[in-house]
Amino acid sequence: MTKNFDFIVIGGGSAGYAAARTFCEDGGKVAVIDGGDELSGLCILRGCMPSKTLIYSAEVLHLAKRGEVFGFEKHNLQADMAAMQQRKGEIIADFADYRKGQLQDGRFSLFRAKAKFSSENSLELEDGSILWANQFLISTGSKISMPPVPGLDQVAFKTSNDVLDLSEVPQEVIVLGGGIVACELAQFLCRVGSKVTLLQRSDRILKDFPEQASLCIREKFEEEGMIVKTGVSIEELEQINEQTIRVDYFHDGKKESLETTFLFHALGRTPSTDGLNLEAIGVELETSGHVRANAFQQSSLPHVYAAGDCAGPHEIVHVAIRQGETAAAHALGQSPQPISYDHLLGVVFTDPQVATVGLLPAELRKRGIEFLSADYPFDDHGKSILMEAKHGYVSVHADKKTGVVLGAECVGKDAGELIQALSVAVSLQATVHQLAKADWYHPTLSEIWTYPIEDLAEEMIDHDQKK
Repeated sequence: MTKNFDFIVIGGGSAGYAAARTFCEDGGKVAVIDGGDELSGLCILRGCMPSKTLIYSAEVLHLAKRGEVFGFEKHNLQADMAAMQQRKGEIIADFADYRKGQLQDGRFSLFRAKAKFSSENSLELEDGSILWANQFLISTGSKISMPPVPGLDQVAFKTSNDVLDLSEVPQEVIVLGGGIVACELAQFLCRVGSKVTLLQRSDRILKDFPEQASLCIREKFEEEGMIVKTGVSIEELEQINEQTIRVDYFHDGKKESLETTFLFHALGRTPSTDGLNLEAIGVELETSGHVRANAFQQSSLPHVYAAGDCAGPHEIVHVAIRQGETAAAHALGQSPQPISYDHLLGVVFTDPQVATVGLLPAELRKRGIEFLSADYPFDDHGKSILMEAKHGYVSVHADKKTGVVLGAECVGKDAGELIQALSVAVSLQATVHQLAKADWYHPTLSEIWTYPIEDLAEEMIDHDQKK
């Protein structure tokens, strides 16, 4: 069987669906190929939605256990994993069914199979069928990475998939890694009742975020009873028996050992491009394994695009969607805005949450941009005090000459919600003077932004007067 299309999308997740929908809206003939066990993509099935559902349940449990602080009786509350999983399953099923419906509603030709390039303009499916197209999008997502940790490939570790499907609470857990997934799910495990030890190779957790944010999250983790060790070098992982794994590592210049029945490998993910035959047709990969793509998501073969986790550099759903839409619009001959990450928005769903937007001080200094910064702590803010949400801070960074807001960071209760106001400001290039004129309701968490904003506005006025 041979079929011809205008545009073929490989992978039906967030990036792939966004691209297929965009191309189809212009009347193009589109095929979507997805060889996964289930349709819907990582975010819905094994990522954002199931993890945040469970994390929120754990947060409610954590607050309930602190009942005496809020003025009601404290009871011996325990996590009911079966009930949590049932709620998660029902919520995710609704999202998954909706996405399946979108992929199967007849706008595209959907092929449930794995595929590989047989030439620059054709794909071969598992059954030998050949699909031809003028243009392609690779959106095959990512998979659990296997970094060169001694013995990792010889032990029965758990992954985020296992944590998200837990039927009972493990008594103890060792977490390898200190990135977003490691931190979010380590705190979840701690809050539902596990004794958690987190081992991180770098000198701090959440190393891609501001140092102040990392330190704040570590402090909260340790306050809740987690053991956090940074600067760790794994010497060896060994399967002692069917249930137990020994972890030998160096920490603070000393060799230490731990045993665990639940080793959570949270050392990141890697692009899933194996088996696509990309090298044979000349599609180049970065050293990270991501498909090399330009600002319109074109690979080294201009008619082959890439978007989402397999393209990077940021594995975030809203980025994947924008990449997919940009790729499809460009493939249609339109003139979309090139992808830029200067307004990038990121959130970590720990408690407190970590959220950033735009350019932060390290990048601003790297670019030689003169800027002013101001911050304010949550432990001196009315609404956060009455909520017992006193961990964290907000910080705003503005252009020294114009006052345009270039970036912001927030560590605190619902930081992922609070950062949206500054995301709008960064995207619209608003100034601190304009934001200072806006109404910020009292008492709300979001009014905390007024303190650094007003400080910056006053500092700029003083600076101008001294000229």
